[in-house]
Amino acid sequence: MKGSKKTFLLEGLDCAVCAAKIEDNVKKIDGICNANVDLINTKLTVELEDINKINDINKTIKKVVKDVEPNIHISDFESKIVKSKDSRFKWKIMQLLSAAFLFILPVIFKLPEYTKLSFFFISYIISGGEIIALSIKKILKGQLFDENFLMSISTIGAFAIGKYEEGVSVMLFYQIGTLIEDYAVDNSRKSIKDLMDIRPDYANLKIENNIKKVPPEAVNIGDIILVKPGEKIPLDGKVIDGKSFVDTSSLTGEYLPMEVGIGSNVLSGFINKNGLLTVKVEKNFKESTVSKILDLIENAGNKKAQAENFITKFAKYYTPIVTLSALFIATIPPLLLNENFSNWIYRALVFLVISCPCALVISVPLSFFSGIGAASKSGILIKGSNYLEALNDVKTIVFDKTGTLTEGTFKVTEINAENPLKSDELLKYAAYGEYYSNHPIASSIVNAYGKEIDAGKIKDYVELAGNGIKTIIDDKEILIGNSKLMKSHNIACKDVRPYSAVHIAVDGKYAGYIVISDTIKKDSKDTVKTLKSLGVERLIMLTGDKKEISEYISNELGLDDVYSELLPDEKVNVVDELCSNTDLKGKVAFVGDGINDAPALTRADIGIAMGKIGTDAAIEAADVVLMTDEPYKLVDAIIIAKKTHKIVLENIIFALGVKLSVLTLGALGLATMWEAVFADVGVTVLAVLNSLRILTK
Repeated sequence: MKGSKKTFLLEGLDCAVCAAKIEDNVKKIDGICNANVDLINTKLTVELEDINKINDINKTIKKVVKDVEPNIHISDFESKIVKSKDSRFKWKIMQLLSAAFLFILPVIFKLPEYTKLSFFFISYIISGGEIIALSIKKILKGQLFDENFLMSISTIGAFAIGKYEEGVSVMLFYQIGTLIEDYAVDNSRKSIKDLMDIRPDYANLKIENNIKKVPPEAVNIGDIILVKPGEKIPLDGKVIDGKSFVDTSSLTGEYLPMEVGIGSNVLSGFINKNGLLTVKVEKNFKESTVSKILDLIENAGNKKAQAENFITKFAKYYTPIVTLSALFIATIPPLLLNENFSNWIYRALVFLVISCPCALVISVPLSFFSGIGAASKSGILIKGSNYLEALNDVKTIVFDKTGTLTEGTFKVTEINAENPLKSDELLKYAAYGEYYSNHPIASSIVNAYGKEIDAGKIKDYVELAGNGIKTIIDDKEILIGNSKLMKSHNIACKDVRPYSAVHIAVDGKYAGYIVISDTIKKDSKDTVKTLKSLGVERLIMLTGDKKEISEYISNELGLDDVYSELLPDEKVNVVDELCSNTDLKGKVAFVGDGINDAPALTRADIGIAMGKIGTDAAIEAADVVLMTDEPYKLVDAIIIAKKTHKIVLENIIFALGVKLSVLTLGALGLATMWEAVFADVGVTVLAVLNSLRILTK
């Protein structure tokens, strides 16, 4: 089937240049539509023209990977982030300590020249033997330009011109820098794994009177499971017995526990805090919230930002250019100036040492990966680094009203009774009159009354379509409805705007009105204010609600524009016009609930679904999912995007600035190999550590 995907785990992949080569070469294989290498999660995802030919293509893919990087172990990906490499680190530390000891001895003690050279040579082989061996393997396969080649030729060249100490030190410190770099990257992988460690290990399946511990995948819809205190809820479902508090922070970023009881919906990934819960399963594991979230996080690296793609292409051409430049420095100046070749070869070697592009090609994808992890920690799911990058450039945000900026539920907000009636009497008549109605406004009035209703008191109940209700309560004729109903019975009523008002008349006399409104969310105003301070230029609201109500809410929030009385297809047309308007700066984002607004979410440059936690429509239609119904989460998402963008730029400017400076100094003979290797290692480590700052607030 065309478009089917297959994912492989690339254990041991640490080289960003190699990752780019693997991706480029796999794309050229017949039968593959596209390929993507995620360096941080160390995986290769391929899109196949025909899934039935995967066995034949598997062999070709493995050969291509081994040709590029012989030390990589390729296997099927099993939905997991690469495990830490503690044993490898320990072995590497012992190896480098041994090499360092053998290097220091001849430096400290005065030894015969032959003995001194022997110590340096053994130290060099211990610290750099694997790099030289790997470089030779690649050269035999026609692959010259990577960091292994650069380090090998520069250090062997140092030995050739008698710079033994510098040759060993370059290899030794390069390996130390690589170790620190690997450790930092591995820690970031573990940090992301900890943030999203929500995958349940088992489910307590109830079979008649017995409880059996089974994998979550073995549980079917309709099965009953028990969740004990301290356990993760393994599948989405409804509580049918028990009461408890659950920790939702892994999904929503909210650290206050949520109380659940009989009838409450619970999601996989929640942690049961105290009580015993009996849950009826409503989704199988593959369709559960936790599976979808894990899939989003693990596959976010497949959608790369422009900055990542630029750095990958940059590294592809950069290394050959600097290698040829080094060859030029080593040969042309001494020929033209009739100078000693040794001096210019040394300058070329310094040039090669500093030219390694690791600081850029690792720190940039790591920055985006960390940004996606930080967002996940805050209950914000971003489907790819391209969307994280786009959030930084949002200048227009379009909001749906109901459920996004407002609560989406009707509430009684005001009761105005006319003499001689009191407010509680007016509410009682309204509640009795609306008792049989299924309209949301009727429900809000009955809920506001909050007392038991004696249905026997309600007589001659009639619904007047489009106007309201006529009934008899306690032998009194009650009219409940809009102003049209009052006018049709020649009853003068108050003109109430911009609210939705329910008017009441008792025995033909006007008795007052009750205001029903969809209340503004408590953080909506702060959201609008903060978004403007972050550089968002236009904030627009779309709604199907009446013009008066819409304009009132827009003015209360301080929005720039409002479109009211819109049908769903008209909302899409407005978003389409905004996205097509070339006069508007930046990207256009649409924020909705992910269900009725799915077409608009898809059309916008960035679709952002909020609230409706766990709904399939929200996760499928949007590019960004806010896992709570708080608008302010959007502010958090943009702040993380801007922080990520800032750190990416810092790393690019810092790394290029230092490298170009030392490259120039090396070419002019004003920098040594010691300074070059310290600059290279230092820049890489600092860039990686800077990237990890995104994970901290």
